[in-house]
Amino acid sequence: MKIGIVGGTGNISTSIVKLLLKQGHEVVCFNRGRRELPPDGARLIRGDRKDRAAFEAAMRKEKFDAAIDMICFNAEDAESSVRAFRDVGCFVMCSTVCTYGVDYDYLPVTEDHPLRAFTPYGKNKVAADNVFMREYYNSGFPAVIIKPSSTYGPIMGMLRQIVWDFSWIDRIRKGKPIIVSGDGLTVHQFMHVDDAAKAFAGILRRPDCVGQTYNLAYPQYVRWDDFHATAMKVLGREVETVCVPMQTLATYEIPNYGILPDEFAYNCYYCMRKLTRDLPDFAATISLEQGMAQVIAAMDKAGMIPDSDASIWEDEIIAAQKSAWKGNKPVRD
Repeated sequence: MKIGIVGGTGNISTSIVKLLLKQGHEVVCFNRGRRELPPDGARLIRGDRKDRAAFEAAMRKEKFDAAIDMICFNAEDAESSVRAFRDVGCFVMCSTVCTYGVDYDYLPVTEDHPLRAFTPYGKNKVAADNVFMREYYNSGFPAVIIKPSSTYGPIMGMLRQIVWDFSWIDRIRKGKPIIVSGDGLTVHQFMHVDDAAKAFAGILRRPDCVGQTYNLAYPQYVRWDDFHATAMKVLGREVETVCVPMQTLATYEIPNYGILPDEFAYNCYYCMRKLTRDLPDFAATISLEQGMAQVIAAMDKAGMIPDSDASIWEDEIIAAQKSAWKGNKPVRD
């Protein structure tokens, strides 16, 4: 097949392009060309999707068999993609589980759960998804919506629970304590990007999936305690984890803190039954330990892990928290 990818150099999309090329497809990426080039073998069309007319004309000219939109972030982007890819056989929208919000009626969350997005990112993804589903029902536009949960890989790096930051890896290596939110027992799912790519590529071979929405997450959840313990195992050093309530953390000026109140402070567990039913050959095979070891090695090679000695906010919060305990030491060792 000739497959168009809007994006192609991002966290998940790089792995998608590599897999599609390995499967023998012709892959054409459309992006601004400001990151790395797409993987060898893919063709790049440089452009800005915000230049709607040029983007849509370029995509229609290619006469793709299928397309995947990895950088559709609002209703206007979605309307443009409908015009750009109106003649493809299958169109896959990369949405997000953030469309569900965090106020769940039940766990695991299924695809028919009410949408309660509360962040601008999640709300705009809901609006984009609605455009594609409207066009599917009104005109037969061959849309499939995939909602990934947390995906990690060498491009994005290995995040932690409380902030968008990588210095926590250096802290563990240096034997410093790290903070976890609450009791560390909230659950989450982590999928390696190479596993996620298999779902996107597999959907393109299943025309019966058109018109459907699918969650995409590692089938088993882990607790944040387990996540940090796995990191320590990979890094070969155990450190103290200090439990601090989210409400307390919110009183400090912590850089890039929004990831915690937006998602990581809550139990996030998404059902995968629908995807595995409709795509029976799909399987997530990369364990958190395997994936974490690979990603941290890539981060080291790329110089992505900063010196934790250059930042003091975590040490200050830990010292204040221990002082407040006055000898009562609720830490998780």
